Amino acid sequence: MSAPRVEAAEGLSVLEPTCRDTAAHALTIVRDGVITGEGPTTKGRVHFSRSLDADDAAWCARILTAAAVDNQPVSRAEAEALFEIAQAATERSDEGRFDDLLAKAVAHHAAAMSGLPVPPRNVALSPATDIESWAPAYAKGLNVEALEWVAAQMRGKRNTNRTLMAMVATIVGVAALPLAQLPNVFDIGM
Repeated sequence: MSAPRVEAAEGLSVLEPTCRDTAAHALTIVRDGVITGEGPTTKGRVHFSRSLDADDAAWCARILTAAAVDNQPVSRAEAEALFEIAQAATERSDEGRFDDLLAKAVAHHAAAMSGLPVPPRNVALSPATDIESWAPAYAKGLNVEALEWVAAQMRGKRNTNRTLMAMVATIVGVAALPLAQLPNVFDIGM
């Protein structure tokens, strides 16, 4: 993962989370930068509005794996902020890093919400870690409300995360369905 360009934003303590709430807030700052192409996370580089690049994905990863939150499960607010970033970005040039991060963060949240053990964020969210190595692979023990929340977040969104769709399909036992039929199962448009 490339390091985000932090020279212009180093003085902004708001981008250094001290808890999950401040991490969620920092992610909204990244979202705003994706939407407008301006702000502390876009300083010192060309950034077009509604685009998500490798630096944006690196900012998200840096925020989500900060030392202050690394041993805590991803919160709903953090996951919702990631979904908002995904929706804001109509153009992507991050080579899939953000989608990988989103799927892993949502799986981390859903598993923890279900009372299942989750690895530290720096392990679970790492691009080097396969989601299958730690995420739940079946519905037994999973909180139905967590799955319903994930499905609601994905419903009708234009930027559908295929990794996340496949994970949810596997968990609820419909992995045998072709991926093209999956949106009909959850009523989520592709």
